[in-house]
Amino acid sequence: MIKILITGGAGNVGGALARKLVENPNYFVVIVDNLSTGSTKKLPSKEFSNWTFVNCDVNNYTSISEIMLTNHFDYVFHYAAVVGVQRTQDNPIMVLNDIEGIKNVLQLSKNSSVKRVFFSSSSEVYGEPVELPQNEETTPLNSRVPYAIVKNVGESFFKSYFKSYDLPYTIFRFFNTYGPNQSEDFVIAKFLQAALKGEDITIYGDGLQTRTFCYVDDNINTCIKIFEDNLMLNDVINIGGAIEFTIKEVAQLIIDKTKSSSNIIHLPALKEGDMTRRMPDNSKMIKILQKDLIPLNQGIDLMLKYYDHKL
Repeated sequence: MIKILITGGAGNVGGALARKLVENPNYFVVIVDNLSTGSTKKLPSKEFSNWTFVNCDVNNYTSISEIMLTNHFDYVFHYAAVVGVQRTQDNPIMVLNDIEGIKNVLQLSKNSSVKRVFFSSSSEVYGEPVELPQNEETTPLNSRVPYAIVKNVGESFFKSYFKSYDLPYTIFRFFNTYGPNQSEDFVIAKFLQAALKGEDITIYGDGLQTRTFCYVDDNINTCIKIFEDNLMLNDVINIGGAIEFTIKEVAQLIIDKTKSSSNIIHLPALKEGDMTRRMPDNSKMIKILQKDLIPLNQGIDLMLKYYDHKL
């Protein structure tokens, strides 16, 4: 049986990854999360017996070392991080502490014969756009805010552990990934919940900043294919959609879809961290997935179906 560790496995993307992996009976998945932003509701179903959850802070070496040295994992997905634009802006020291978790996971992976480590980096490493689309090889990294800097430093640690210790890695640069289990710290879920309640939808600044969006299934299916087919070894890949929407367009689309009475309210622009544009070159992803991505319109419908089912 192949043993897999997922840190941050009670989050939106980590949880979706865990739920998909446990469908394979040849995998045993250990999920660790300190539940600071994650939730046990995002863990796999109890109908599957090939997984377990441990409440653990990966930034604490003693705690994570007990888990990793006991289990002898074959593969590690390091997804644990402080997330959310406002939260990361308000708690920069907490964000910077995540560097310890990166170092812990890599050191323990090296010492316990892990075959490959996967790192959830972020589009934030590109900072304000120097070129569009943002390409893994050619686009300069222009990150300045603590969250982006931690991801950039993390990428350097993963590359350095390969150079120094031959520890294989793959770096996923995630662009806005949304889905049914996403918390309201993120734009799609936040706007949908407000629209469904008829509450004001608040936007920072003029709302003309653009983002691309990737439905969580496309994210997970790509990452698992990379893992199972041994692709992108010691490499970096953008994981995200490539169609730009302004934040204002997203808000209006959600209001129209839900037939909501919500109004769009503009708040002062964030002092930092809210990039004007973001769009990946996702050609590597499309080549691996071998299908078109789920469009935003359809993805929002899928989320609304999920919300209806939960009611």
